[in-house]
Amino acid sequence: MRLLRRRLGILASFKGENMRIVVLRVGCVDLGVVRSIQVGLCEVFSDTICEVFEQMMVVPRDAYNVARGQFLSSSILSRIWEYARSSGIDRVLGVTDVDLYVPRLNFVFGEAECPGRAALISLCRLRSEFYGDSSDSGLLVERSVKEAVHEVGHTLGLGHCHDPLCVMFFSNNIDDTDRKRSVFCEKCCGLVVECLKRV
Repeated sequence: MRLLRRRLGILASFKGENMRIVVLRVGCVDLGVVRSIQVGLCEVFSDTICEVFEQMMVVPRDAYNVARGQFLSSSILSRIWEYARSSGIDRVLGVTDVDLYVPRLNFVFGEAECPGRAALISLCRLRSEFYGDSSDSGLLVERSVKEAVHEVGHTLGLGHCHDPLCVMFFSNNIDDTDRKRSVFCEKCCGLVVECLKRV
């Protein structure tokens, strides 16, 4: 806990009020979960403005791959990027409930421009029910915040980290997500501070 406070303190030492993150629902997504993601982002990115866009974006039909039964993440991400560009917002994080994939991978929890303005996460495989377990709203929020921070980290230019406890560690499966924390390791935290200075 002391390490967590110290890492959050490093981010708080730089006033990131110049960065604005808007959380955008892509398709029908539980607003309560989205607001919890907003709170989690505000805790990690201290003094950054983080808002939830009240309207939702329709999931683009052309992103759906019938053979896979999944949605192409990059196709949705490009629509989010267009929204960010046209609105002038620094960062837009899309949150969807559809199952995502990218070529050469079975699935992804999310995707982001690195660096850039647009990011996307899916709640589909973050839900306990996906793995045959009972519904657990607290665990869903915890996992969602981790993936949200991870993808926003990519928009700041951060790559994947080798530390399995760092939020920037690549989650190959849900166990990796559960193992890591929702905060940056010392090295990645320093990179975030440097990136925020350029926002």
